[in-house]
Amino acid sequence: QVQLVESGGGLVQPGGSLRLSCAASGSIDSLHVMGWHRQAPGKQRESVALISNFGRTDYADSVKGRFTISRDNAKNTVSLQMSNVKPEDTAVYYCRLSMTGKDYWGQGTQVTVSS
Repeated sequence: QVQLVESGGGLVQPGGSLRLSCAASGSIDSLHVMGWHRQAPGKQRESVALISNFGRTDYADSVKGRFTISRDNAKNTVSLQMSNVKPEDTAVYYCRLSMTGKDYWGQGTQVTVSS
């Protein structure tokens, strides 16, 4: 089993910054992808940013140039640095870890962008 614990959500003003973190524990394969997804009210969950254990990254077009995903393989943590946030970034953000045939999700952390 794998457990994911997120932290760092909250209220931030438009144009501000916020950093989300996710710590993974348990039986984690050497080959896996970690990432962040989000779900806004009334919308489907969408991928925000992904990073492989080799450091390859992929971003949603809506966050490119504003968000940066990073990871610490030794600590099994993944972070999302959010900059120049917009009201449309408001959502519950979920950490995800994907291994061959298995997906694990965190409990989610609320991010609200509002003045």
